Amino acid sequence: MELAFGGVSGIVVLVAYGALMLGVGLYTYLSNRNIRESLDEYYLGGRGLGVMVLFFTFFATQYSGNTVVGYPPTAYRIGYQYLVSVPFFILIIASYLFFAPRLYQLGRRFSLLTPVDWLDIRFKSKAVTILAAILMLYALGNYLLEQFVAIGQGVSGLTGGTIPYQVGVVFFIVIMVAYSWLGGMRSVAYTDTIQGIALLFGVFMLLIGSLIYFGGPATSAELMLQQTPEKLGAPDAGGVTHWFCLLLLVGIGAAVYPHAIQRIFAARSEATLKRSFIRMAYMPFVTAGVVFVVGIIGIAAFPDLTTAESEQLVGRMANALANKNIIFYWAMIMLFGGVIAAIVSTADSVLLTFSSIVSNDLYGRYISPDASEQRKVLVGKLVGLVAVVVLVIIAWYPPSTLYQIFVLKFELLIQVAPALILGLYWARLNPRALFAGMLAGAVLAASMTFIGLRPLGVFSGLWGLLLNLVICVAASLVMGVRDDEQQHAAKVIGTY
Repeated sequence: MELAFGGVSGIVVLVAYGALMLGVGLYTYLSNRNIRESLDEYYLGGRGLGVMVLFFTFFATQYSGNTVVGYPPTAYRIGYQYLVSVPFFILIIASYLFFAPRLYQLGRRFSLLTPVDWLDIRFKSKAVTILAAILMLYALGNYLLEQFVAIGQGVSGLTGGTIPYQVGVVFFIVIMVAYSWLGGMRSVAYTDTIQGIALLFGVFMLLIGSLIYFGGPATSAELMLQQTPEKLGAPDAGGVTHWFCLLLLVGIGAAVYPHAIQRIFAARSEATLKRSFIRMAYMPFVTAGVVFVVGIIGIAAFPDLTTAESEQLVGRMANALANKNIIFYWAMIMLFGGVIAAIVSTADSVLLTFSSIVSNDLYGRYISPDASEQRKVLVGKLVGLVAVVVLVIIAWYPPSTLYQIFVLKFELLIQVAPALILGLYWARLNPRALFAGMLAGAVLAASMTFIGLRPLGVFSGLWGLLLNLVICVAASLVMGVRDDEQQHAAKVIGTY
């Protein structure tokens, strides 16, 4: 994204945002001095997040800056077929509602800290626990790398190249690590709230300005009817298959993101969690729906852009609006400041959960079970810092081959869904069958992705999930479970 209008003003906004985030971290640290000594306090905010803060931290987890910058260009290129982007997020909420309330109850009952905690208590299998932790850490590291690259590109674009890509990456990562270290989940949740408000304000100002100066969707529809009528039509059979598969992959995969599940455990009460989800149910229309309309309006505002040029659509529209009057000038500056804030807030959530899985599930459970909570928190921070340094080195000059790593994120993460969700309801799920299915699904999905194999147009992650489910369900039915395993499962989930 390019914002020629944003040089000095963009720097002012970014510096102000960075100072505000550091202030939030310092305030949180000073008001919760036991934050260094308690895993619950550091990683879950003391399990006391209220409705509004919980809502915004879920919002920041689900809607990154990529939603605002990346979705309009796609709508621009393919037209009304991209309405499917709204059901993406609706399906994520539906997936949450299927298991989140029950998982919250178990989280309170067993003091669960991470999703891996749940798997360990439910299955009592070292193999399942470690494999799930590895898949989750891979997905989190992958996601974190994406955010680092996006931060650098966003800062460079907002400041018109005044701040180079690499400087932008380092600047915001240092700030992110600082306030995350100081305030843990509370700092992350409070900054999520700030960025959520800024992002929503900017998005609606972009929509209002686009409607005023570029015309509404009807103007774009007339142009599409004349030049590209396929953008007004329904997708063909292959397109329907593609989007249906993507709905399943993203709808299930995003719902089992470890940092999303950790927010379930951080809710003050089950009622708080449900009220937050009720508010989240409207956000696909308010966020994805709005940026979809912006992309459609862009067809009339900037017709005949190439694929590469269309990737800068939001920046072009923001530039045009900023030149109209001073109100839209600052509104567009705030929009892209909010976009970068959204990216940073996504990254801090991922980093926090990455650290918690390392400190609690690997170090605390298998390496040093007798370690104090303060030491576990410190180990998580240090390992997280090392991971950040490694990822920054990779992000410094991101190679094109990273694309294959990016697309593996959901393909591998979705393989933990049977363990996380089936384990909540089915006491006869065999831990050995579950491990075999999870491993087979991950290997198949990874192999098909790197080979480029997609039979029937179905994503490799879904083929892996199908194999995963067949193995774990069929083998569980054939092998059964031992009496002690069944008794333990019944004790944990309270049903046969």
